[in-house]
Amino acid sequence: MSTLTQSLKSGNWRALVACFLYFDTGFTVWVMLGPLAPFIGKDIAMTPAQTGFLVAVPVLGAAILRVTLGNLYQAFDGRKIALMGLALSAIPSVVLLLMPGTPSYTLLLVLGVLLGIGGASFAVALPMAGSNYPPKVQGLVLGLAAAGNIGAVLDGFMFPGLAEHYGWAHAAGAALPLLGLAALALVFWAKDQGVKSGSAPRAFTSFIISVFGLVALVLCVHAGAFGEGKAGVLLLPVLGALLAIAVLPRHYRGVLAERDTWVIMLVYSITFGGFVGMSSYVTTLLISLYGMPRIEAGLFMSLLAFLGALVRPIGGLVADKISGVRALVLLLAAISAIDLIFAAWMPPQGAGITLLVLVYVCFGLGNGATFQLVPQRWQGKTGLMSGIIGAAGGIGGFYLPVIMGIAKESTGSYQMGFATFGALAALAFVLVVALRTHWMSWALPKEVAGGAVLAGGVAHVE
Repeated sequence: MSTLTQSLKSGNWRALVACFLYFDTGFTVWVMLGPLAPFIGKDIAMTPAQTGFLVAVPVLGAAILRVTLGNLYQAFDGRKIALMGLALSAIPSVVLLLMPGTPSYTLLLVLGVLLGIGGASFAVALPMAGSNYPPKVQGLVLGLAAAGNIGAVLDGFMFPGLAEHYGWAHAAGAALPLLGLAALALVFWAKDQGVKSGSAPRAFTSFIISVFGLVALVLCVHAGAFGEGKAGVLLLPVLGALLAIAVLPRHYRGVLAERDTWVIMLVYSITFGGFVGMSSYVTTLLISLYGMPRIEAGLFMSLLAFLGALVRPIGGLVADKISGVRALVLLLAAISAIDLIFAAWMPPQGAGITLLVLVYVCFGLGNGATFQLVPQRWQGKTGLMSGIIGAAGGIGGFYLPVIMGIAKESTGSYQMGFATFGALAALAFVLVVALRTHWMSWALPKEVAGGAVLAGGVAHVE
């Protein structure tokens, strides 16, 4: 405990608290449509595919916007960027709270993009927290800042109960006091000591273009501009990613020519994509499969999110000991097996809940193990790769609820959804096994000192 206290005193602990609150509340608003979706469905007629698309839009928004928001942080004061991010992510709650009548499905899609700005907060919160501390305690400091993903736990505990008593639109307003608390902490405590480079006006323009461009893409997909039915929805992440790449400086693009980049992106789209995507959809899944009451389903979603967040640092610690490569081989095999068992069996409630708990443990451990590898493979480019790999995780999180909704609507069952993700996890397993010998040459650092490597497990992505 004395070591922890000394480490926190070696920098600005108030700035760390402010960054944690910013990240925590951003994560809370990011996935709030998930536990609210069953209540929204009572007022707005939605097919299963439309429900999946609705809860997936904020996930995709964060995936795309975190790249341009992180680019803006490199050129401008993080404290001011964070306050802007809070203000933008508060707009949906304000609109839903004050708007008379029931909002349209189209409006909810637009608001979903703005909620994604909350999920993109890690691109500012983590480096700003680290800038206030010396290098020797970065692992601890960034790990504490990254613990803000525990904000997802609040969604299941808070929003379903409020929606039951006051209506889902008013329940969304409960996020505003949390955002206000984070804003006060940023105003009075936050400080950005990071070195800045590049053009702030250009970076800000890129961020604004990505926000409005993503809104336009979402509305075009909803209107069927890219094909009727599911084709446009499945194409949306590709179009969003191309938009983000197009407005970024060229140095962001070079690593996309590397094979290892794409394999790590696939892995993280399964581990973190599974965590955030299932957190957005599991409430609907439990109600549909097992007839679980809406409030109980929301509470169970919170428990799963808490479990996944809790074991993430353990995944980084295990990877420090045996390497992220060996850890991922085991975890990807387990994720694939669990998904395929679910698809083949469609188990009763007790067994189904057990499998969901197991897969969340694997998601959390896999998230930590993946980022143990990043600073070893891409030394000097960890921040850049965190944005790119983190975006891939968000895109995976978008596809999960979309595919689940499409499977349910098309076949009346979630079997094809679980089978699809089981097959993708199996593909990632095969690729990591095939590259294992090559990866092991750089997977373990030459010298492991304290928690330095653990920073790779939790520090650079939520």
